[in-house]
Amino acid sequence: MNEPHDHHHAHAAGHRHPPQADHDDTLTYYRRLEIAVRELLIEKGIITAGEVSKVIEDIESRSPEGGARVVARAWSDPKFRELLLRDATSALTSMGFELALFLDTQLVIVENTPDVHNVVVCTLCSCYPRMLLGLPPAWYKSRAYRARVVSEPRAVLREFGLELWDRVAVRVHDSTADLRYLVLPMRPPRTEHMSEAELTALVTRDSMIGTAVCRAPS
Repeated sequence: MNEPHDHHHAHAAGHRHPPQADHDDTLTYYRRLEIAVRELLIEKGIITAGEVSKVIEDIESRSPEGGARVVARAWSDPKFRELLLRDATSALTSMGFELALFLDTQLVIVENTPDVHNVVVCTLCSCYPRMLLGLPPAWYKSRAYRARVVSEPRAVLREFGLELWDRVAVRVHDSTADLRYLVLPMRPPRTEHMSEAELTALVTRDSMIGTAVCRAPS
């Protein structure tokens, strides 16, 4: 397992820039290569167009709602939270998640606290807990995010609109092909009366990546 990097130094405030759009339809070299290889495999009868469509439908059916339900359960059930932090696979299985496609991938849950804020990146490509969050946004895959969040995490978080106290340590976790991270954000204050379903609605995709925090309704 890669050790997380701790960053304690504050960075000078800069101009805030909106994060990149979630989707990028640019026809890059690698996207053209994928299309060519896929069409060749179909033409040679190695796979069928129906099989490709089925896989795409399965991938696109996954959304951050799955991860949000896991977070809300952890906020509501201390025993589940303990299991989730200790053995994420067992915790997810207990909620009915089908992990057969991800048996070779380890999932580690990192918990935000008043003293520690976690953020996730994949510096090599775009490894991401798709089983819980769906497809990664374009900015997560961008070279700028992958390089800068490791070297200047506070500046990057500030550009997402997240300003942290200097006393809060920022830990950056680098995902790999066989290791994924998911952030367990802190539960917002004044939500003790809310049901698990209501809590689920407060959890955002970005809060589970670490570029945002969960907030109570106004």
